[in-house]
Amino acid sequence: MQARGKIFDDISQLMTNAMGVAQGAREEAETAMKSMMDRWLADRDFVTREEFDAVRAMAQKAREENEALKARIEALEGK
Repeated sequence: MQARGKIFDDISQLMTNAMGVAQGAREEAETAMKSMMDRWLADRDFVTREEFDAVRAMAQKAREENEALKARIEALEGK
């Protein structure tokens, strides 16, 4: 009976170690995939959301300034 308990303990320890190895492999695969995706995106010259929002705000400000200048020119030409 003692040997049977030892066998179950050994199997349990083996399974625990296998789960640890599987968990480590999963984390390593996730890290590798994320790194590969980051490199792929960087090679495509995509912009971040923050960069996009900043350029969009600058374009909006330029449109507003153009409208103000257009109104001023029309007012000066009207005199």
